[in-house]
Amino acid sequence: MRIVYMGTPEFAVPPLKKLYETGHEILGVYTQPDKPKGRSKKLVPSDVKVAATELGIDVYQPEKLRDIESVKVLKELNPDLIVVAAYGQILSEEVLNLPKYGCINIHASLLPKYRGASPIEASILSGDEETGVTIMYMAKGLDTGDIISQASMKIGRHNTETLTKELSILGADLVIKTIEEIEAGTATRTAQDDEASSYSGKLDKSMGNLDFSKKANELERTVRAMYPWPCAYTSLDGKTLKIIDSEVVELSDETKSDSSVQNGSVVEVTKKYFVIKCADKGLKILKLQPEGKKPMDTVAFLNGYKISVGELFG
Repeated sequence: MRIVYMGTPEFAVPPLKKLYETGHEILGVYTQPDKPKGRSKKLVPSDVKVAATELGIDVYQPEKLRDIESVKVLKELNPDLIVVAAYGQILSEEVLNLPKYGCINIHASLLPKYRGASPIEASILSGDEETGVTIMYMAKGLDTGDIISQASMKIGRHNTETLTKELSILGADLVIKTIEEIEAGTATRTAQDDEASSYSGKLDKSMGNLDFSKKANELERTVRAMYPWPCAYTSLDGKTLKIIDSEVVELSDETKSDSSVQNGSVVEVTKKYFVIKCADKGLKILKLQPEGKKPMDTVAFLNGYKISVGELFG
């Protein structure tokens, strides 16, 4: 099939490669413009641009896909199908109606749950046991189109980084199967139940702030959901400490019964870890990143920093 592919981050790379490997004619790849990064503000290409260039596919990077010239170029490509995965731009109705078979989107949730920008983080934060990917026909609304196919997986102890990788592979396999069904005329479409829908907005840095007056399970999910960005964090002696990995542990009976022990205080220190008191249980810190330093496991951290029982975080 003649396909135009649209995507930007790492999540969108495996589906692109799978489409290429299975012999589809990829007419072009649309991705966001190169973005300045770091102190030098050097322009850095998207993950999808890098992958497409390696595959020898033409890359298009319009600031706005809605403008007249961009739509003209897309019309000239004349795709049978547009496949979208985390592109980062809203497609106009004109673009949606352009291909013979329409536009389909690979979305990283089991729709209608978690429409919007951060479905992977939302599934972890909510404590869901499973998540998945949905292939849907694109419509005017945000992630509101009819569902064609879905595949699910267990979340387990995944953080956003590792879960994104697993879901992108799942999505790559599913989109190939779905395109075969579209081409054969056997694809189904099921309207979403709007009443069962939920929305996941854009992340901001404040969402990573660990409030130790909350339950430990909620904080452990925050640590996993916020990695790699914006990363969960707390403070110690006025300096920011990013928390990368943790687990929930029971508090000793002595700690539970001592009303003077504040939430956020260290209640246990060993050579391998330390435990911070939360509203109900403890949060064992396994990996972290001190301000101005590289990420390290807690063993390495405790070799260079002295942490004592009673010290207060937050």
